[in-house]
Amino acid sequence: MKLSELLNNVSVIQVIGNAELKEVDNLSIDSRSINKGTIFFAIKGQKNDGHNFVADVINKGVAAIVIENEKIVPDDLLKHYDCVKILVKDTKKSLAEFSNYFYGEPSQKLNVIGVTGTKGKSTTAFFVKSIFEENKNKCGLIGTIANYIGNEKLETSLTTPQANEINFLFSEMLKKDCSHCVMEVSSHALDLNRVDYIKFNSAIFTNITSDHMDYHKTFEHYFNSKKILFDKVNEDGFVIYNNDDPNGEKIVAESKAKKISYGTKKNSDIKIQNIKYDLNGTKFEILWNGNSYKLETKLIGIFNAYNAASAFAVAVVNGVEPQVAIEGIKNTSQVPGRFEVVSSKNKKVIIDYSHTSDSLKQALEAIHHIVKGERKIYTVFGCGGDRDKTKRPIMGSIASEMSHRVYITSDNPRTEDPFAIIDEIVRGIKKNNYMIIENREEAIRSAIYESEDDAVILVAGKGHENYQDVNGVKKHFSDKEISEKYLIEWAK
Repeated sequence: MKLSELLNNVSVIQVIGNAELKEVDNLSIDSRSINKGTIFFAIKGQKNDGHNFVADVINKGVAAIVIENEKIVPDDLLKHYDCVKILVKDTKKSLAEFSNYFYGEPSQKLNVIGVTGTKGKSTTAFFVKSIFEENKNKCGLIGTIANYIGNEKLETSLTTPQANEINFLFSEMLKKDCSHCVMEVSSHALDLNRVDYIKFNSAIFTNITSDHMDYHKTFEHYFNSKKILFDKVNEDGFVIYNNDDPNGEKIVAESKAKKISYGTKKNSDIKIQNIKYDLNGTKFEILWNGNSYKLETKLIGIFNAYNAASAFAVAVVNGVEPQVAIEGIKNTSQVPGRFEVVSSKNKKVIIDYSHTSDSLKQALEAIHHIVKGERKIYTVFGCGGDRDKTKRPIMGSIASEMSHRVYITSDNPRTEDPFAIIDEIVRGIKKNNYMIIENREEAIRSAIYESEDDAVILVAGKGHENYQDVNGVKKHFSDKEISEKYLIEWAK
């Protein structure tokens, strides 16, 4: 694409250079992944500012730079390297606008369904994808665990990628005949303009509790960031919201879209009732449009009844027959690291991504419901470094009060001292039923070896993640792999 064509369709303040002579084949915010056809966007992040790398990318021969600070580089240098300077008000917003046009406005050609909330985004997205595939619609997925183009799996590092990556994925989905895409939409992505210019046909609200306070600072800012998604859906679209969540009606109140509620309350458009679950899965009923439907899923817990109900809702309002949606839910595979059970003999280890106080409490409540006091419950968990510190003592209290014994360990300490994080967790504990084992592998091993033969062990926090992040270095580490390893050893 000619740079001049792209510039004729986006908003800029100033352009200096020969844009009509430049061919563009790449948009990037990473100074390491550029070529002579790249437009480099200087994004100001929490830790790094892309403007600091502008001179470097010009020296490497990029076609153009998009900047907010016009004084960051002298025009003589731009002229020497024949680089076009594009001045904009906000490079994050411009990245989304440029990406949308560069990739041919791909979201306009897909049925895009956004899912947001504190918990349940990944599982709900997997339910939605399974339903549409049951309906013979090829469906893509963008999310925390991985990105998918149909059955093709692509690794991911962010819940919601940058705008250029999102639009690239959309364009690849279209090339490979996808008609639908379900997408987890994080509060960070909404606040940082990553999903600007995307057309969402539908949006799902799962729930909201305090999270990411290291970034948002206040619950109000977190809530308002999530709310952006529902305000984006047009009047011909649908917003599906959790009627049992105290913020459900509020978060969709200003949306112009058609509103569909789900929950256990009588006035819910899709009413959930008779939820029953054990270690084999979950069964429940849905009342919708005067009809009753029986649903079942391999996934375990009350929260998965809600996730499945929201997926059912978005499917039926998009024209999927209820029975097809029911089959899609039934056929949804175990979502990696989401209340995932591994076992040996009669001992069970549950791998779960619960990394907030509310999600940890819900996971332990689900285990208590299943064991009914007949088995002892052990919990292994830690808290991530460089993240919300307020939840640490709360999670310590919950784990201690709801477990026979707690093993407090490391969970992606990042740049923080892991023992300082553990100290903050311990501050919330009043009972003497915990052990500190900083090494996460040793903590999991100890829980397996020191628990009763029929114990249930919750390993919480990392879920699907297959790494430990220590001082910027990621080393392979999987809670599931480690649990399976020591369960096999223990059982010999």
